[in-house]
Amino acid sequence: MEQRLLGKTGLKVSRLCFGTLTLSPAQAGFSAEAGGELLAYAYERGVTFWDTAEIYDTYPHIHSALRRLPQRPVISTKTYAWDAASASAALDKARQALDLDVIDIVLLHEQESSLTLDGHREAFTWLLEQKGKGLIRAVGISTHAIEPVLALAAAKSSDPAGLEVWQDRDPGPYRDADVIHPLLNLRGIGLLDGSAADMVAACARAHDAGLGIYGMKMLGGGHLLQDFAAAAAFALDLKFADAYAVGMQSEAEVDMNIALFSGQPVSQELLASTRQRQRRLAIGDWCTGCGACVARCGEHALHLENGRAVADSSHCIFCGYCATVCRDFCIKVV
Repeated sequence: MEQRLLGKTGLKVSRLCFGTLTLSPAQAGFSAEAGGELLAYAYERGVTFWDTAEIYDTYPHIHSALRRLPQRPVISTKTYAWDAASASAALDKARQALDLDVIDIVLLHEQESSLTLDGHREAFTWLLEQKGKGLIRAVGISTHAIEPVLALAAAKSSDPAGLEVWQDRDPGPYRDADVIHPLLNLRGIGLLDGSAADMVAACARAHDAGLGIYGMKMLGGGHLLQDFAAAAAFALDLKFADAYAVGMQSEAEVDMNIALFSGQPVSQELLASTRQRQRRLAIGDWCTGCGACVARCGEHALHLENGRAVADSSHCIFCGYCATVCRDFCIKVV
């Protein structure tokens, strides 16, 4: 498995990153033990970069895997923290749940614009302070939008033209950002603004400015499975993409993605079964129609109809984030 430096962080990561969302209660619902076994299997085959988030509830899976390994992978987590107190709580939770003194990467989760960056600057400043103390190795953002990528690229490069995205606000701590985890796929499925080409251009600028880039949603939440070869080729041909987070749920999928990312032949049988797999957002018939999931969905893929939530599969990217706010546990990606 190819290893690359993640921007200028000094962190060496496998180009294939294990995205642990698929192991979570909102998706496959793996036990900590089963998830740990699969993560350890991937690590032993060279997948030494793992992505998680506080919202995923996969810290137990990662902790289980770490107990099996002689060395640990690079671990990236994400938080919705907006101030110093919430950032402190998020970091403490990650360190305690994973039994680690140092967290490699901490990202502000789902930043949508320069305005949301501005609203989270206290948290980002606090995270940078912890980096200075050696408790975090790199900080950054995850995003489904192009504007935050341009904002960090401008902050890092001090490009007067690019700084216009900040609308006369001082980028402040974002000048010291290290990493961006952007939604990046062939058709721009799931983007909140602009096109796939716009995101590619923005990420290239950010990488040139020194930011590490590891992409997500290579297959658009499953919508690009029928165009698997083109979608994979698009992602792997992006020179600025230091790594790509891919969700996996079996040893066969791990083996397939390792072959894909290593430029080796991929089993046609496994490719065919992957293309045929249809994902859907299942909503139990006990849904009370509270609307929390509708408000949470950034893709506008949910609405209320006859007193219960209904999903529009053409817009859903199967992230499962809606399930995390369902008080009745009736939503799951299957």
